[in-house]
Amino acid sequence: MDAHFPSPTPLRWDVYCHVIDNWGDVGVTWRLCRQLAVAGHPVRLWIDDASALDWMAPGARQGHWPGVTVHPWPRTDPMARPPAGLPSADVLLETFGCQIDDAWVAARLPPQADDGRPTLWLNLEYLSAEPWVERSHGLPSPVLHGPLAGRTKWFFFPGFTPATGGLLREDDLLARQTAFDPSAWRRAHGPHDGPWVSVFCYEPAALPTLVRQPALHGARWLVAQGRSADAWRSLVPAVPAGARVDVAPLVPQDAFDERLWACDLNLVRGEDSLVRALWAGRAWLWQLYPQDDDAHHAKLEALLAWADAPASWAAWMRTLNGVPSAPPPALTSAVLAEWSALAQHLRQRLLAQTDLLTRLLAFVQRQRHAGAFASP
Repeated sequence: MDAHFPSPTPLRWDVYCHVIDNWGDVGVTWRLCRQLAVAGHPVRLWIDDASALDWMAPGARQGHWPGVTVHPWPRTDPMARPPAGLPSADVLLETFGCQIDDAWVAARLPPQADDGRPTLWLNLEYLSAEPWVERSHGLPSPVLHGPLAGRTKWFFFPGFTPATGGLLREDDLLARQTAFDPSAWRRAHGPHDGPWVSVFCYEPAALPTLVRQPALHGARWLVAQGRSADAWRSLVPAVPAGARVDVAPLVPQDAFDERLWACDLNLVRGEDSLVRALWAGRAWLWQLYPQDDDAHHAKLEALLAWADAPASWAAWMRTLNGVPSAPPPALTSAVLAEWSALAQHLRQRLLAQTDLLTRLLAFVQRQRHAGAFASP
């Protein structure tokens, strides 16, 4: 379990999640709610599809996670209103611009909290390494018209630099990793002498090419249930000799972390699993959520620039994401070792920074303090 020092000023948080890509949206949101609760802040999670929590955080919907309660959010019903009798929030946070109805904001977030300080309305945005993130992080968006006129929404951007909101990281992460035995994990999941690869992707056309690379000869492929397994069945009809393929079951978040820690190469997708791959410190490749206008290509290039990526890794990242480019070099054992060293280097860079929750709580306290002393 997480071990975060309690905040001296517990605040009531209402966190909203609109599920689009089920596992990514819920994954990020649940990690944040969980860390807030461990830090001493009671959290209500309002979500329009909580089904993934049944395996991601067993018991969450039944109230078995101290400090977090899960509530249905009838987002598409214009007549729906929050249930009566619940204490109002000190902080209202919408994840990924999920657009909460004005009536819900007004009902759940009064202008002033019980302690006399102003309440806070936040939007936790998508993760990106693009340069504009540093410029946009922490900016206000005043509401000028309508029933919420006079309110201000603040934008909080996760990121990879000290000038952003940082990345989610549990306080006990390093202790958990130190206590973890990859060899014992592999034995428990069926011994295999070749490299181990975790596959949690969308449908990358380059997957069959990756499977045939020299460094992955005879690999044990752990292919995540769902879109990843469907993609494997449609794209990789013939498994190389000596390889073994298993559909990896849906598991709680801590167990997914351990899968990444145990593998030699991790294919990850979206946002939540990218961050977990960074903390794992193992070689990884990232498939971004594909966008029709190819906006994800610019997002990929920004990450490669931040990482100061070696040419081989950059080439495979572009290939996996459908970026027009020269064919990638062969993935040999030496290249995989270079990627592993890069993963360790990036992990150390990020560990030297404060985590997202620390920055978020500091931001909230600053804004509430500044608002309490603002001139009328």
